Amino acid sequence: MILDMSDSYFMQQALAQASLAGLAGEVPVGAVIVKDGEVIATGHNAPISDHDPTAHAEIKALRAAAKLLGNYRLVDCELFVTLEPCTMCVGAMLHARLKRVVFGAYDAKTGAAGSQTNVFENLNLNHQTAVQGGVLADECTKLLQDFFKERRLAQKSPS
Repeated sequence: MILDMSDSYFMQQALAQASLAGLAGEVPVGAVIVKDGEVIATGHNAPISDHDPTAHAEIKALRAAAKLLGNYRLVDCELFVTLEPCTMCVGAMLHARLKRVVFGAYDAKTGAAGSQTNVFENLNLNHQTAVQGGVLADECTKLLQDFFKERRLAQKSPS
């Protein structure tokens, strides 16, 4: 895969958001939304702290970008996220009319951009969003693996 340097840069920004989620005890997934080469919104996982099953990094970033732009349609925007989005998040991305979605690690269990299914490939939908996976996949995967390894170790150790 040929890696665009700006894709790498923006995925690093998403990784920084993912680290914030991990520090808060949330699964470390982060997202940024880019318009005209600038980050306009960020998000990181917060379903536990927000008591909200929809508080995925992507949804939080989409909400912030829509509020900033005053429009739920984010036509000329790109979303970078550290983990392949789930079906809920892909649906929101399609409704937002994103130009492109770039993700890092593949999600074999719930990935809806190629691993389990690829909602983006449905040509019957009225909007098509370009998608690219695997950008900084090793770094994104390691962050998730380290987080879950620490959680497993904490569960095994006596309190």
